[in-house]
Amino acid sequence: MDDIEELQLKLDGLARDVLNLSRNQILVNLRFMDAALSRLTLMSNEQFDLATDGRYLAYEPMHILRNYKSDKAIPVRDYLHVILHCVFRHMFIHTLVDREAWDLACDIAVEHTISGLGLTAASTGRENAQAALIGRLTSKLGTITAEKVYRYYLDKQLSPIELAELRGAFYADDHSVWYMKDEEKTPQSDSGEGDDENDDNDGNGNSPQKREGDRSDEQNGGENGRVESEYGSEEDWKSVSERIQMDMETFSKLQGKDPAAMLQNLREVNRERYDYTAFLKKFAVLGEVMRINDEEFDYVFYTYGLSLYGNMPLIEPLEYKETKRIREFVIAIDTSGSVAGETVQKFLQKTYNILKSTESFFSKINVHIIQCDAAVQEDAKITSQEDFDKYLKNMNILGLGGTDFRPVFDYVDDLVRNREFTNLKGLIYFTDGYGTFPSKMPDYRTAFVFLDEEDNNYNVPPWAIKLILKKHEIEEQTA
Repeated sequence: MDDIEELQLKLDGLARDVLNLSRNQILVNLRFMDAALSRLTLMSNEQFDLATDGRYLAYEPMHILRNYKSDKAIPVRDYLHVILHCVFRHMFIHTLVDREAWDLACDIAVEHTISGLGLTAASTGRENAQAALIGRLTSKLGTITAEKVYRYYLDKQLSPIELAELRGAFYADDHSVWYMKDEEKTPQSDSGEGDDENDDNDGNGNSPQKREGDRSDEQNGGENGRVESEYGSEEDWKSVSERIQMDMETFSKLQGKDPAAMLQNLREVNRERYDYTAFLKKFAVLGEVMRINDEEFDYVFYTYGLSLYGNMPLIEPLEYKETKRIREFVIAIDTSGSVAGETVQKFLQKTYNILKSTESFFSKINVHIIQCDAAVQEDAKITSQEDFDKYLKNMNILGLGGTDFRPVFDYVDDLVRNREFTNLKGLIYFTDGYGTFPSKMPDYRTAFVFLDEEDNNYNVPPWAIKLILKKHEIEEQTA
């Protein structure tokens, strides 16, 4: 071993000591982070100053040591910054994301969270540089999460250069590894060695190498045939994130100075995502359409007839097939003062797009779009796709009063009694707030779709389905 290699090993050892010290300081102050802090395997790598793919923490030794010399709190804050990216699962993203906007949003979210935790060991001068922008975002968005900040900057349509300038005050780690292909993501140690015996044990004395061996057994079923999530995978970090959220909600008074930002981000990333497309399919009813029924078609007799008679099959395919199609249902729109007309129109367009893309319409349909605040304001009957297009084009929001759900159900019940519907199976009620529910269960399936940008937990009757959508989820399928 020559002098240069010996020096590199010495510097790497010092950098590891700094990172382990930083991790321990976080753990002492934030005990609920123990599961997260044991996940990352340290890996010396000159390609990145600091970066993670959810499994490895790649670092450049001199970068760590220079920061430590400048301010002992910087490595602590940077370590916590990286860990929170993992806890909030920022690196697990789809390929169509706007990278510059997402990088900025994620860094703002974790830096705001760290400042809120009030950890003295992680307090650095960059908090002062962040304060003005954080204040503006808080006044505009209320709560700060990566998802909300991302949508905000997408709407502002800033250039990549402008986004990079904003990110400067929040930067701590390189995100380029997030966007690499899976086979490119695992950093390679410059020294060709893994962790030393003091690095990154799981809190029970087990080394990452030991965990690696355990995983191979678990992935083959183990003694109980149960497959465990691999360390560093999205499912693994999801489990960690949910555990932290549960700990914080149970013992929130013990978690830092102001854990609100941490909890907001955890609730956002761990909230249940609703598949509105799958939901609409639940409103399908059986109907008969002209289509070859391959499931009841016997090719043996068919081909035998062709071979025996030349061009005469013995059995013709069935021309009719029972299929699930949406034919009769009601879309009720809450037009109380707090529901924006543009959002309502986008919700209707999203519903229409889903129906059309899944071939959910019969050739003849009977859809009623009812506007209601504290009373029914309008009932538009839709019998064709052309009617739907025309209604969306000329739609006006009526009402803008209080919220009461009961008039819609009374009105629909009257329509059923008057035989306006022959087989009504579903009512979708789109609303963004609370209202008075009917006292009894209707004869048709009912769902309340709430528009909510916060974390409200709406109570609905046990007979109703509850979905909560955010504005950007409505916009995703309205193109």
